[in-house]
Amino acid sequence: MMLEPEGTLGLWSWRRAVADLYQAVRAMPDPEKAWSMWQTGRNRLFRGHPASPVRADARADFPDMPFFPYDPDFRFVVDVDEPERPESLTIAAGSDGVVHLRAFARTRGLAADLGGELTLYWLTGYGGGVFLPFKDATSGQETFGGGRYLLDSIKGADLGWSDSGEVILDFNFAFSPSCAHDPQWVCPLAPSGNTLPVSVTVGEKVV
Repeated sequence: MMLEPEGTLGLWSWRRAVADLYQAVRAMPDPEKAWSMWQTGRNRLFRGHPASPVRADARADFPDMPFFPYDPDFRFVVDVDEPERPESLTIAAGSDGVVHLRAFARTRGLAADLGGELTLYWLTGYGGGVFLPFKDATSGQETFGGGRYLLDSIKGADLGWSDSGEVILDFNFAFSPSCAHDPQWVCPLAPSGNTLPVSVTVGEKVV
């Protein structure tokens, strides 16, 4: 059966491919080599997968996505606490209706280097998923204006935990949402409370 880009089979295949890529990332002991493999894998999917967020007529000439160089100083292994205000957000998602987010954790260990902490959200639909969007001083300049994603486990983007149970947040793996590549997509963007005052000069840039 042919995969229709807009269909459920296409989306299923895309999510499985992304999940497989992140599984390989988590299994690789060298973070920089894992990042290089992730870059190559993302470019391959964006150019060749039928459910790529890049328009079908633009894929053949789609260049490699631009990334900042890898910087190990932007890789963090942090604890999380319960948020001071366990707020819930409802965000419009176009034809998909709305997305409900529940703040369930707040990082502890980013502020010294990044000027602030970030809230992790839980997507509250069936099964749920961890969602970590953020903005920083590069947003709207070198990176997508609506911010980038670091974790989106409902789509397989999950960097895992350390052996001691801390959360791995490697900003070298920060990526733009699908709507950065084609405005037909409607994406939940970073809430104002998840804005870092510094320039996070790693991860994906604007195309």
